[in-house]
Amino acid sequence: MNKNKCLWHVGLFLAASISGKTLASSLDEVTRTGQDRIQSGQKAQQQIESVDNQITSLETEYLHLSKITEGIKTYNSVLKQQLDNQTTEIVDIQNSIENAAEIERQIVPLIDRMIDALDTFVSLDTPFLTDERQQRVESLKVLLGRPDVSTAEKLRKVFEAYQEENKYGRTIEAYRGQLELDGSPRDVDFLRVGRVALLYQTASGDQMGAWDASTKQWQNLEASDYQRHLSQGLKIARKQAAPNLLSVPVFNVDIRGEAQ
Repeated sequence: MNKNKCLWHVGLFLAASISGKTLASSLDEVTRTGQDRIQSGQKAQQQIESVDNQITSLETEYLHLSKITEGIKTYNSVLKQQLDNQTTEIVDIQNSIENAAEIERQIVPLIDRMIDALDTFVSLDTPFLTDERQQRVESLKVLLGRPDVSTAEKLRKVFEAYQEENKYGRTIEAYRGQLELDGSPRDVDFLRVGRVALLYQTASGDQMGAWDASTKQWQNLEASDYQRHLSQGLKIARKQAAPNLLSVPVFNVDIRGEAQ
């Protein structure tokens, strides 16, 4: 009886031992499985976070690229407008060049005619500063033939010459020169009063005269009548005396006060 009890107890112990081992093994397996699941969950979470970070980074990059794209579109639009404006401006410039070439072809003959007219005017005008004025005309003729001078510069020089001629009609001037008297050249003082009167007086004061535009000749003047006025006029022209009224002979003057 006791022997059977002992066997029974041994059996229970063995069964308990086997059950304990089995239970421990199951617990270990459950623990490992739980840990594996936790690790798998952690890896999955990490993967999710990584994907989420990648998505966030891509979204940020997309927004950045979208802004750059919009900026490029705006820049391209501005460039296109500028190119269109430049194209229009180029067309306008080309038209201007063509028009300028046409105008230049018309201006050059005009300048030539103006120089010829000035040359004729100087030769027919009252003979004061003749060499200086003729030299100015000759310089314009030479200038017209120079290819290195622009048409605008040539036209400007012609206008300057016309302005110089125009000033002579509003000024009084005294200058020294030579005049052929009695068949021989003599030093004289010339007095020009606008274009109304041109007079001379010899250095010794023994002879004086005035230019007669109607006859294109010098007319002798009586010293007793004009010497005082002529001497005063020379002083005024040289700024040696204050302006004052002068008595000068005038030949063939029209209603505008210009010598014929």
